[in-house]
Amino acid sequence: MAPTSRIYLTRHAQAEHNATGDSTIADALLTKLGEQQAARLPSLTPELQGVVEVVIASPLRRTLQSASLGYAEAIKRLGGDGKIVCLPQAQECNDVPCDTGSLREVLETQPYFAKYDLSLLTPDWTSKQGFYAAHSDSLDARAQWVRQYLRDRPEQHIALVAHGDFLRRLTKEPESYWANAEVRLFEFDPNAVHTDACPLTHVAHVAEGDWTDAAAPEPVPATHAALSSMEERVKQMYVPTLLICRQASLASQNDVLADLDRRLEAAERKKAEVRGWDSHKLEQRNPL
Repeated sequence: MAPTSRIYLTRHAQAEHNATGDSTIADALLTKLGEQQAARLPSLTPELQGVVEVVIASPLRRTLQSASLGYAEAIKRLGGDGKIVCLPQAQECNDVPCDTGSLREVLETQPYFAKYDLSLLTPDWTSKQGFYAAHSDSLDARAQWVRQYLRDRPEQHIALVAHGDFLRRLTKEPESYWANAEVRLFEFDPNAVHTDACPLTHVAHVAEGDWTDAAAPEPVPATHAALSSMEERVKQMYVPTLLICRQASLASQNDVLADLDRRLEAAERKKAEVRGWDSHKLEQRNPL
C-alpha cells in the first residue's frame, strides 16, 4: 500500500469521435493528429518517463494507443507494452459506441492490441450494465473503486491513462475539463487517504495538452495568482481583437463621413449648376 504515491492522470489523445463528433464510431481509434499528440508526450515529460513505475490504462483502443505512445520511454524501461496494466474499471462513463470497449477475444485478433496483457478484461466489461452502468451512482462507485485500487498499489509513481468524463469523476472535479494528451499530477489527501473515499488532490499540471477539438471552459481559479494569470491570458486573447474591431468601426465611420462629404459636394455642384442655368434663362428674358 502506498498512500503517499504520486498519481499522473492522463487523458487520451485525439480520437476519431473527438475529431468528427460522431459517437457511433465503435471503440474509436486515435486520429493521425492524436498519434502525434501522444507521441510528443515523452519529450514534454522526460523526468516523468524516468520515474514512473507502472503504466495503467483504460482498455479502450484510444487509451491503449495513447499509453504506448505517450509513455513510450517509461514502458520500454519497464519491459514493453505487455507490462501496461489494462484496467477495465477505468473505462469511459457513457454507454455510446465510441465509449464502449471491445471484447477481449476481438482485441486479441487485432495485431496492434494483441500485444497487451488483456487478462483483466472480463466478459461483462463492455456491458455498460451493473458495475459498468452509465448511471451516476454506478459511476461514482467505480471511480471510488479505482481510487482505492491506486491507493493500494505499492508503486510511488503511477501513470493512469483514461478519459475526460471518467477523470472528472475520479478527481471529483466535475467542472474541470481536460485537453487531449494532458497530464496532471495528483496525490491522495493525507487527511482522508485511509477512508473509503480516499480523495485525490491536484498538485500540478505536468503537460498542458492540446485543445484542437474545442476550447473548453477553464476551471474557476482558486488563487489570486491564478486569477491574474487568467486575466493576462484573456487580455492577450481579446484586447487585440477589440482594438481591431474598434479600428474597423472607426474606419467604417470615416467611410460614412467621407461618403456624406462627397454627397454634399455633389449637391452643392448641382445647386450651383441649377442657379447658373436659372441666371442664364433670366438674362435671356431680360436683355439689357
